[in-house]
Amino acid sequence: MHEIRERYVNPFTDFGFKKLFEVAEVTKFTREERLSYEDSLKYYRDLKNSLDTAFDEGFEEGKEKGREEGKIEGKMEVIKNDIKAGAIDKVCT
Repeated sequence: MHEIRERYVNPFTDFGFKKLFEVAEVTKFTREERLSYEDSLKYYRDLKNSLDTAFDEGFEEGKEKGREEGKIEGKMEVIKNDIKAGAIDKVCT
């Protein structure tokens, strides 16, 4: 139990404290350094949002394509089963 408590109280492993230390470091920046830091954060967030959006759109597109392919495979399976059952005498090739 002591180890678990240490893990959450330790300022070097607790996310909240790490975030606080990061903010404290930023407050030491000069005006130019802070503006540069904020610009880099904006650039990073823009890139991340673009990638997240592209991933989400690609995921949805892939799901839709999978549905379409599944429909086609399902129809082909029905035809194969009909051929095996003798319901279809001749298949056009």
